[in-house]
Amino acid sequence: MSEPIIVAEDVRVQYGAGVAGVLALDGVSLEVQRGEVMLIVGPSGSGKTTLLQVLGALIQPTSGNVVIGGRNTDALSIKELRRLRLDSFGFVFQLHRLIPTLTAWENVALALDLKGVRGRAAEQRSRELLEELGLSNRADAYPGQMSGGQRQRVAIARACALDPPVILADEPTASLDSTSARQVTQLFCELAERHGRAVVIVTHDTRLMSSADRTVIIEDGRINAASHTPLLPPEASAGARWEN
Repeated sequence: MSEPIIVAEDVRVQYGAGVAGVLALDGVSLEVQRGEVMLIVGPSGSGKTTLLQVLGALIQPTSGNVVIGGRNTDALSIKELRRLRLDSFGFVFQLHRLIPTLTAWENVALALDLKGVRGRAAEQRSRELLEELGLSNRADAYPGQMSGGQRQRVAIARACALDPPVILADEPTASLDSTSARQVTQLFCELAERHGRAVVIVTHDTRLMSSADRTVIIEDGRINAASHTPLLPPEASAGARWEN
């Protein structure tokens, strides 16, 4: 097995101090492999989003170590952390966060601008990404002219614009219907399988579970169970699974 792209060791994150302090993560250790789709699931307040933010170097742990691409984040300056995030991650959120006054390709091009790719080169790269995601005919459309699933695919294209090795997604299908959710999830699987990207998804959506390589369950800031096979809660019906 290749070296993991992210390694978190005994990570603790505490907000506040004393009696009012909240321990959001309590000794979490986790490895993220290239080419896998990992789900992080658990009840509200369990620490899922905090864990995603730690894995993406958006927040530093109170204690413990996070190594991304062989670099210990604790040893990096603020400037170096920003560069690491830019080089390593694409982020996808529940709300697509597209700019309504820009077309689909222009929204994707915003990410390219962060590395100085502009003009015709940015447009060409953006249109190519949208074509890969089945949106070539919507490249000139504005977000208000697209469906929820189409907008989320544009957001995924934007996350992939700089060719990051890791995609981090926070509830990306929560507001989508079944058809759109399936399309978006298939895209995540293709990103992992075809491009070797690690895809880490925080979700409550049981529809995703049959498509993941691994499901990590977190509760009260601790990992309670992990499996290399998809996990489906007992209360979820067989209809929640998708045919591949």
